[in-house]
Amino acid sequence: QVQLVESGGGLVQAGGSLRLSCAASGRTFSSYAMGWFRQAPGKEREFVAAITRSGGRTYYADSVKGRFTISRDNAKNTVYVQMNSLNTEDTAVYYCAAAAVGVPNTPKLYGFWGQGTQVTVSS
Repeated sequence: QVQLVESGGGLVQAGGSLRLSCAASGRTFSSYAMGWFRQAPGKEREFVAAITRSGGRTYYADSVKGRFTISRDNAKNTVYVQMNSLNTEDTAVYYCAAAAVGVPNTPKLYGFWGQGTQVTVSS
């Protein structure tokens, strides 16, 4: 079992950058692949990025490729997403999640979720 807490959200102007962090409790953080998802008002939760247990592979939604970078520091039990060139379409609540099997890109396959952190991009 792992508990996740996101931080780093806030208000940023279009074209700006933001770095989100997700701190995990427990001593088995490295056993989980980690993902970032987001949910905008009135929309379904969607995949943003994922990273393997060792951090050797990363995956991104087409909408964020080239702008977002996911990383992890297993020694600190933390996963990050660096978000650059933000636009208003990136406005959403961002969630981190942990998956015990594989590196899925669908919310249903993640077993543990954080509470979310709001990212608002203004024009």
